This record gives sequence, structure tokens and C-alpha cells, in this order.
Amino acid sequence: MKEHNAVIGIFNSHDDAETSIKELEKAGYDMKKLSIVGKDYHTEEHVVGYYNAGDRMAFWGKRGAFWGGLWGLLFGSALFVIPGVGPLVVFGPLVGWIIGALEGAVVVGSLSVLGAALFSIGIPQDSIMQYETALKSDKFLVIAHGTASQVAQAMSILETAGAAHVDVHQGISEEYTY
Repeated sequence: MKEHNAVIGIFNSHDDAETSIKELEKAGYDMKKLSIVGKDYHTEEHVVGYYNAGDRMAFWGKRGAFWGGLWGLLFGSALFVIPGVGPLVVFGPLVGWIIGALEGAVVVGSLSVLGAALFSIGIPQDSIMQYETALKSDKFLVIAHGTASQVAQAMSILETAGAAHVDVHQGISEEYTY
């Protein structure tokens, strides 16, 4: 068992999501503890996934300036086409959890691989469904991970930066070996 704390903000536009990331950076939040997820529209449906932890991603899709701008702030990037959700660009530690779910063939109920990754860090299933629905509706998720106090600080910033909805998830989750 491992303790996981996260705050997840749902943003209606990439501009609002980007503003929140910049505000977190200004406040001194550890950029290695941030993840962002959003749709990409110029992806072929048959792609299984592309992830890259070291070099610049070769293809940024329709929102190239937005995703490229986040490249300098966040660590790790991936492009996945998730059945039922669609093509997603993912930055941050969430990339590793999705890869772990893919490599370990983790299946949790009727959750997607994104849902399984979130579930593995203690996010409840009903919240996961809400986040996947938001992504299907072209919204963006900003996820801040850390201690309870770091998550509380991030929650305040996400709310101020214009999140349409913010949830804090604190607790203990199962630790999976991938």
C-alpha cells in the first residue's frame, strides 16, 4: 500500500489549463509532480500509442503551440488513442502510470487504460468516469500530485486559475507491480 494525494482540475479550454500550469510554476510547485491530459484531433485511429520520456515529440497535432509550450514546463509526454475516449496527449507522471497499465495489462472493471492508471493511484471509479467524460467533451485535466499540503496549495491555485471543477483525492491505494 502507498499513500497518493492528487488534485484534479477540469478546464474548459487549453488556455485556462495553460494558465493554471503557469500559475503553479510561479508559486514554486514542483513541475515533476504535474500531469495534463487533453484531446488531440489529428491522430489516425489505428495508432496504439506513442510515448517519449526524453526527446521532443515529433508530432503535436492541431494544438501544436499549446502542447509545444508545455513541453518546456512538464516532464514526459505521450500520445495515446484510448478506445471510447479518443486521441489524448498526456504530460507528466501520469504517462508512466498509463504505460505501466499498458505493459501490465491491468484491467480494472470496465475502465480504460487511462482509468486503470488513475485507479492505481487511488482515484475512485465514479471520479474516473467524470474525468473521461470531460475529456470526451474536449476539456482538459490538470493533475497535481504531492503531499497533502502541496495538493491543498495546488487546489487553491487551480480554483483561482479558472478550473470548471476541482476534486482532491487523498488516501491509500493498491500498489500494482507492472
